Amino acid sequence: MVCSALYVGRVMHRRVRPRAHSLAYRVFWMLLDLDDLDGLATTNRLFSVNRANVFSFFERDYGERGGAPLKPQIEARLAKAGIDTGGGPIRLLTMPRILGYAFNPLSVFFCHRADGRLAAMLYEVHNTFGEMHTYLIAVDGDERPLVQESDKAFHVSPFMDMGLSYRFKVTPPDDAMAVAIEASDPEGPVLFASMSGRREAIGDGALARLLFTHPLLTLKVTAAIHWHAALLVLKRIRLRRHPGGPNGRTTVGRQAKADQAAPDQAAPDQAVLSRT
Repeated sequence: MVCSALYVGRVMHRRVRPRAHSLAYRVFWMLLDLDDLDGLATTNRLFSVNRANVFSFFERDYGERGGAPLKPQIEARLAKAGIDTGGGPIRLLTMPRILGYAFNPLSVFFCHRADGRLAAMLYEVHNTFGEMHTYLIAVDGDERPLVQESDKAFHVSPFMDMGLSYRFKVTPPDDAMAVAIEASDPEGPVLFASMSGRREAIGDGALARLLFTHPLLTLKVTAAIHWHAALLVLKRIRLRRHPGGPNGRTTVGRQAKADQAAPDQAAPDQAVLSRT
C-alpha cells in the first residue's frame, strides 16, 4: 500500500497508576503522502490543501508551523540526525481539519527510503498549551511490528510526571495500522495508549460518510481531553506544574531490541490493542 488513504478505527487510553482510568473513542485519520497532496486536493472536492474546505490539510499545522512545504522540512530534520532518505516518500498519519478545526495530540510521519523501506519514524506531539515537540527514531531492519523507545522530553499532561520513558510498538500502515505507546517510570507502566484502524480509500463518498458517522470529530477530541481532565481531578490525581519547554525541537530515540517487552498488540485484523 503506497498511496494516501483513510484509516478508520479508535483511540484508547488506560491509566493504571495511581488511579485506574480509561477511555476509548471512534476516530479516523488520513495517511497523506506528502508527494501527493496536490493530487488529493484535485481529485476530492471535499478535501483541500492549504485552503479551507469541509476537510482540509494545512502545512502550517506541522513541522516549523510556518507554512513552508512540509516534506523538505522533515527531510532536513532527518538529515540533521544523519538519516538520508534519498528523496523517498514521507507519509503523515494525522486527523485533518474538519470545518476548519483540528487538534492532533499525536501525528506520525513514516519516512521511507527511495526503495520503499522504512528509514525513520517521527512522532509529532502537541499539547493543549500550544506547544509541539517531536521524537525522531531511526528504523534498523525490517522486523514488524516495529519497537522503539525514548525518554520523555515534553510536557503533555498535567497529570503525568516528566521522569517517564516511552515504548512504541508500531504496525506501519497497510490494510491496518496500529501505534501503541507504553509510558513507564522506574516502578513500571503508568499508562497505555493506542491508535489503530483499518484502511479505506480516500474519496468524496467516504469523506461525506465520515462527516456523519464521526460528527465534529476534531472538536470532540479537544472536548474529550478537558472532560477526562476533570474526571482525573475528581479522582484526586495530583496536578503537575508545567516545567517549561524542552531544549530543542526534537528528541532522538532508539530502536528497541526485538526480545524486549513492549505494549501488547492485538492482531491487525482486529485493529485494537489487547491491553487497553
